[in-house]
Amino acid sequence: MTRAQLDLFAAPVPAAPLPLPARLHAAGLDPGIPVVLHHNRRVLVSLSSRGALRVHQGYAAAPDPVIAAIARWARPGLRRARRLEAQRILAGFPVHLQAPAAGPPPRPACPHPGDQPIFARLHVLHDKFNRAHFDNALGRVRMALSSRMRRRLGEFRLSAFEPHEIVIGRRHLRRDGWKGVAETLLHEMVHQWQAETGRRLSHGREFKRMWIQVSGGATVSVVD
Repeated sequence: MTRAQLDLFAAPVPAAPLPLPARLHAAGLDPGIPVVLHHNRRVLVSLSSRGALRVHQGYAAAPDPVIAAIARWARPGLRRARRLEAQRILAGFPVHLQAPAAGPPPRPACPHPGDQPIFARLHVLHDKFNRAHFDNALGRVRMALSSRMRRRLGEFRLSAFEPHEIVIGRRHLRRDGWKGVAETLLHEMVHQWQAETGRRLSHGREFKRMWIQVSGGATVSVVD
């Protein structure tokens, strides 16, 4: 065996990089919180209704401070100012350049005839509820209608780089009318309030307290 071969065997073998879930747990993420990786183009990091942390695969290439910010963002009981700071750090990493979504970009949703008046009315409702219940503190959101929602009535989608989005089910609008949609919109605006004030997106105690405050626990009024 030559000296070069001996040196080769003696050289330390670089450790394989830890998988992203392991890095997050090593950075302080609660071991009981499972990590689900995805390639969603809009929502980079979120907490599912079942308590899982959904993280864009591109964060596998992120430096340790960004990984630590994600773990900190998902920590229960974190102060709002620190959660917003963590959100700014994780949003600043160019995640899409590291793991672009497979396949071509999705085609823009083809609007149905009559969608624009619906979007306009949703924005009117959003503005009304923002003034009445949130002191005009909530930002402008994108409105969308979904034909895929069967059981869900609506959804708030947190985005790091684009305006947040509120989606309403077309079936919900047809079945329950504007009175039902107004209640759903206000529900999703409470989630928007959670996101924009550094709170966790959940239906926990804070959500219930805010929902009772803004709706009285009953139906909400509708713009005619």
